[in-house]
Amino acid sequence: MAGLVVLGWEDAKAYVEAAEEANLPVILQAGPGCRKHTPVPILGKMFRHLAERASVPVVCHIDHARTIEECREGIEHGFNSVMIDGSALALKANIDLTCEVVALAKPLGVSVEGEVGVVGYAHGSASLSTLPGDAVTFERETAIDALAISVGNVHLQTDTSAEINMTALRAIENVTHVPLVLHGGSGIPVAVRRMLACQSRVKKFNIGTELRLAFGKALRQAVAQRPDEFDRIALLTATMPDLRQAALQVMRNLAYGDSSKDR
Repeated sequence: MAGLVVLGWEDAKAYVEAAEEANLPVILQAGPGCRKHTPVPILGKMFRHLAERASVPVVCHIDHARTIEECREGIEHGFNSVMIDGSALALKANIDLTCEVVALAKPLGVSVEGEVGVVGYAHGSASLSTLPGDAVTFERETAIDALAISVGNVHLQTDTSAEINMTALRAIENVTHVPLVLHGGSGIPVAVRRMLACQSRVKKFNIGTELRLAFGKALRQAVAQRPDEFDRIALLTATMPDLRQAALQVMRNLAYGDSSKDR
């Protein structure tokens, strides 16, 4: 399933339209950058507005929350899924923090994603691979719904050169039971994403950079084609068809394994 990173109204709406065209569920994700730019109470209303009117299931997800307060705010404003990221902490501290969030969220029917290992950034902080022993301990002691892991995936990668360590992934699969999540999905080659979606327990792929690139290209084209246009609504709306198509390709590839979407 695709977890699509949202930065504003235009991409959120385009992603839901793509999901409806594909007749597939979608996860709309509000990450730290999105939440810094737009207050969570506003995002919650926007995400819920789209979700409640969509003809397919739409999950409203807080991504990379670092504190229980961030998770609580999201839940209070309509988000039905949260990711608590304690991956920078020692394992015990990560477990303790995640347990607090699970205790808050589960009685309210909100799903919780945690992370073990560190997913690094292209040209930034390094990754720390997920150890199977840590993964099984984390799953057992937290009762999370989904587990984000580090097996070669990297955030903010603008090319598709990430190499997934299949041996490491299979070792984690052998000792855990919950659905697995790969952040930094944009850097994973499309054919590999398709293979993982069909042949592994990775059930959520976070896609952000790939869609940001599509937005940037579409916006530059709109500005170049309309040099006298000054209305931001007109310019941003012009990006939506390309965003919708990019999201549609991502979702169909993960759901159906359509090799024609590699191009």
